[in-house]
Amino acid sequence: MCGIVGLISKEKDKKKTIKKMADRIAHRGPDAENYYVDKEIALGHRRLSIIDLESGTQPMYNEDKNLVIVFNGEIYNYKDLQKELEEAGHTFKTNCDTEVLIHGYEAWGKDLPTHLRGMFSFAIWDIKEKKLFCARDFFGIKPFYYYQKDDVFLFSSEIKSFLEHSKFEKKINRDLLAPFLTFSFTPTRETFFEGVYRLDAGSYLEYKDGIIEIDKYFVPEFDEQEMSYNEAVEKIEKVMQDSVERHLTSDVEVGSFLSSGIDSSYIATLANPDKTYTVGYDTDQYSEIDYAKNLTDKLGINNTSKKISMEEYLEIVPKIMYYMDEPISDPSAISLYFVANLASKDVKVALSGEGADEFFGGYNTYREIVDVSFYNKIPYALRHMVAKILEFTPEFRGRNFLVRRGYRLEDSFVGVDRIFSDRECKKVMSFKSKYDNKAITRANFDRTKEKNDLIKMQSIDIEFWLAKDILHKADRMSMANSLEVRVPFIDKEVFDLARKLTVDKKVTKTNTKVALRDAAKSVIPNEAYKKKKLGFPVPLKIWLKEDKFYKEIEDTFEKDYAREFFDQKYAIKLLQSARDGKAVNCKKVWALYAFLKWYEVFFLENEA
Repeated sequence: MCGIVGLISKEKDKKKTIKKMADRIAHRGPDAENYYVDKEIALGHRRLSIIDLESGTQPMYNEDKNLVIVFNGEIYNYKDLQKELEEAGHTFKTNCDTEVLIHGYEAWGKDLPTHLRGMFSFAIWDIKEKKLFCARDFFGIKPFYYYQKDDVFLFSSEIKSFLEHSKFEKKINRDLLAPFLTFSFTPTRETFFEGVYRLDAGSYLEYKDGIIEIDKYFVPEFDEQEMSYNEAVEKIEKVMQDSVERHLTSDVEVGSFLSSGIDSSYIATLANPDKTYTVGYDTDQYSEIDYAKNLTDKLGINNTSKKISMEEYLEIVPKIMYYMDEPISDPSAISLYFVANLASKDVKVALSGEGADEFFGGYNTYREIVDVSFYNKIPYALRHMVAKILEFTPEFRGRNFLVRRGYRLEDSFVGVDRIFSDRECKKVMSFKSKYDNKAITRANFDRTKEKNDLIKMQSIDIEFWLAKDILHKADRMSMANSLEVRVPFIDKEVFDLARKLTVDKKVTKTNTKVALRDAAKSVIPNEAYKKKKLGFPVPLKIWLKEDKFYKEIEDTFEKDYAREFFDQKYAIKLLQSARDGKAVNCKKVWALYAFLKWYEVFFLENEA
């Protein structure tokens, strides 16, 4: 796992600039640094050594040195591909996956990504053709950002590298505030830094003579197929065993994150690592440490845990926002930082359970498809009228469901963790945004218009929530601690099975991820396979009653610069109601606070 940077320009001293760009992300690769520089381009690489520790140095060349690559990620089928390429006449000098990529590009050109199984972002420079080819993995596990201005083109694993280039203009993209408050993350190709774009998951980019061309090589499409329930369970068992085995490929020790739920418990049980890592909080209902310890005791493996204090959590927020690059209002990101930090003291690689919910139907919202299907039989006009009325009423149990089901998915669903409604965004923001949330999700809904509602929701969550929240925070929080995190559920072969499952294999009136749970049941030695989803629970509603926590947020909301973005009186009102027990407003308060702390770090503090 590594950090990559690139610079195409006419400037003469590119070596000095590319080193400064790479140094900005030295946390992604503390083991080594190397560079390639010619008249057109400079490439930089920071290495975290995992596979072929001695000879895997980058940038790496092909035999005649016409191609040079920088690569971030792991290719789990690289040995199979190496054998195929050797049979076709290619000669290898190393035993690392990077060299497979560069020979693969020689053999397959821009079709190279379709042959890969793994997580990756890479850039290949064709020295003769003066052409750059870049690609990002199927589901967006590894990041890739780019920026173009005049005759300068920049790319990097993290946006903060661009701050080191003299031609980079640091401007905030204010129009993304409304989508951020709605989705809880940045849902677009645009980022909060004006002119900086992310390469979307399953996409490649070609750059030549100042022209950028982008295309998709993979779109996660569902195609339900009939199979018996037992057959589905057996296939899940087989594909997960294979995926975990491949994700254990490493020349260094591999550990595993572990919570109390099925996803990480299944991964840890299949992998059976020597070391697992868990974090929790002092409040029992928000701690998964005892549950994790129960499993590791039964498996006979080690578990290292940490309880996070309120003071530690609050103190580290600015640091989290710096490493995150963009604001993210998911409070579990900070929990993830602490568990990654804990693991990094012992290992360089850890497995984690992200992706199971999106692939196998794990969110409680998905259960509404079957659990309360009766409500959808009520004429839409009546349901819509009820929803419109309830939007203006105080919160009560069941209100969110009635509002949600009073709109068509295409008009309201932006993902499993929506924070602010469109109406609330207008009330809390101090300016108007150009973005229409429906426009952001429209292409996805158009593609799935013939599918059932569960598939529509899964598709949205995979493209947005999984790629731009779950995987974004997993990458940033692990790499902030120079730790590689691998996610065996997010594998193209696993998805190829998951996309074929019918609704009854995913959700019932009583449970979620039903087939996956039964697959896990066959190996997990405790009852984690049937435990309800908690995620990384954070005791925000309890901490907001503490004067120190409350005062820090209140003081931030009252700062002069905050009025540039928010109606301060309304923000304080939300804060007060959250303290008074209106739990639904806790995440709203945290979203506002997270944005403001991110803004302070990147636009008000000198070090950014």
